Amino acid sequence: MKEKGYTRLRRGIIVTTLSFSLIPFFALGVTLYGQFRISYTSMVVENLRSLAENRRNAIDLFLDERITQLLTLAHMHSFNQIAQEKYLSDIFSYIQGRAQSYIDIGVIDQDGRHVAYLGPYNLKGVNYKNQEWFQAVMLRGVYISDVFLGVRKFPHFIIAVMRREGNHSWILRVTIDTDIFDSMVMAAQTGKNRDAYVVNKDNIYQTKPRFGSDVLDKANLPSFSKFLGTVVEEMTVNGKKAIFAKTWLRNKDWLLVIKEDPREELMPLFRAYHMGIALVIAGVLLIVLGTLFVTRSMMRQVARAERREAILDASMMQSSKMAALGKLAAGIAHEVNNPLAVINEKAGWIKELLQEEDLAGSENLAEFEDAVTKIEHHVERAKKITHRLLGFARRMEPVQETLDVNKVLDETIKFLENESLYRDISIVTNYFEGLPLTVSDSSQLQQVFLNILTNSIDAIGKNGKISVTTDFNQKSKEIIIAIADTGPGIPKALLGKVFDPFFTTKAIGSGTGLGLSISYSIIQNLGGRILVASEEGHGATFTIYLPGTAIMGE
Repeated sequence: MKEKGYTRLRRGIIVTTLSFSLIPFFALGVTLYGQFRISYTSMVVENLRSLAENRRNAIDLFLDERITQLLTLAHMHSFNQIAQEKYLSDIFSYIQGRAQSYIDIGVIDQDGRHVAYLGPYNLKGVNYKNQEWFQAVMLRGVYISDVFLGVRKFPHFIIAVMRREGNHSWILRVTIDTDIFDSMVMAAQTGKNRDAYVVNKDNIYQTKPRFGSDVLDKANLPSFSKFLGTVVEEMTVNGKKAIFAKTWLRNKDWLLVIKEDPREELMPLFRAYHMGIALVIAGVLLIVLGTLFVTRSMMRQVARAERREAILDASMMQSSKMAALGKLAAGIAHEVNNPLAVINEKAGWIKELLQEEDLAGSENLAEFEDAVTKIEHHVERAKKITHRLLGFARRMEPVQETLDVNKVLDETIKFLENESLYRDISIVTNYFEGLPLTVSDSSQLQQVFLNILTNSIDAIGKNGKISVTTDFNQKSKEIIIAIADTGPGIPKALLGKVFDPFFTTKAIGSGTGLGLSISYSIIQNLGGRILVASEEGHGATFTIYLPGTAIMGE
């Protein structure tokens, strides 16, 4: 498979795996967070609603008790009785003892004149006939005022009730201690940023807010129409978002407002969100790393399988070629050996004839003998070549034999003598004396040596040196064969690829890239290992390790 094919396959596996992993992961995370946010926000809203209603009920109860108390006092006593300051003092002491929420008390006749007063101010005789609150209480019977300053010059509000007694009416009025009233509202000001206050229908503060403003200041809130129940909503005021719980009091057109900073109330949600984001990132990283790891492992398995298949195909092709070449070599050797035998026989016969008296006295005898000797020499040389060809042919079938690695190297080098001489490349051997024998396949070893030596010759080109060294490691009992050349070397970035199928540094068409891959597979199958070391510009060294035996070479 080409590199582009590997890249496409790797990318496809990664994209598919991540898609089927991350999409459900994100969908589940978003769904769970959405449901959690809805549930938690709903809980926050309900808690705020419950707090607002509880505070409203407490304030309504406070006002109801004061109104009921005043109505009871007004209907239990006549105007003449309650207008006596001594009698009014006893009543005030009684109600103040039960609920210390009053500042003063007064009795006002139907003309608006303060006929009796008990409190810290000199209000007796003051006429309220033209005051708005006087008209309202005479009209409605019960009246709760907004907070105002009045002659006291501090915020307060009054509760007044009217009693009709015969043909005339009178009013019992009290001033409420705003500190006690404020404390009931401030009980909702919990946490770091929660605020609670009461505003009237004109958005004027009736109680002091926790931050920034004061009683009787204008609240920066939209106007709200009268509504039933409690409303909780998120609003932006002064550029800041806040959650507001709003509910109208039952006895007075006052609006209780509880303001909540969502950052504080929703902090656990934000923490859960950030924790969820961290978990999602960790999960995504884990999935991505796992996907990359699995994909890399799969691609490594695919590449390894393809490499094995390529090596197997190449080995089968090489075996077929070598088998055909062996048959051809055997045929050639057989056909050449027959005429060589005849030539050798005739040369011997001529040599014998030269010993006879007639020819022995010939003046050309020395030339005849020299010619016959040369014929015999070259016949012997030709017989050695055919002998090697026959040996090569016989080694086509894989066998396990006890062999001398030094001899196999010598036989391999002889095949390359002419090529190395032609290129002016010297092949220098330095064999370990007494090298142990090994049980292996000489033909396959010869193929490995031939591949490496041929590559070294091709790498050098011309004018160089190849060193072939053997050694024996006593500890590991391994035979070591090192083949080093003086070629240009292999770049460091390519060292890890030299044994890959189809990898070659030769020009296109000059090599298949299978020689070293097949050699690597052969050495592994023979129980050995092969390593390469190189420094660019200083040649390359291939080192082969083969298992030795206890038998020592002779």
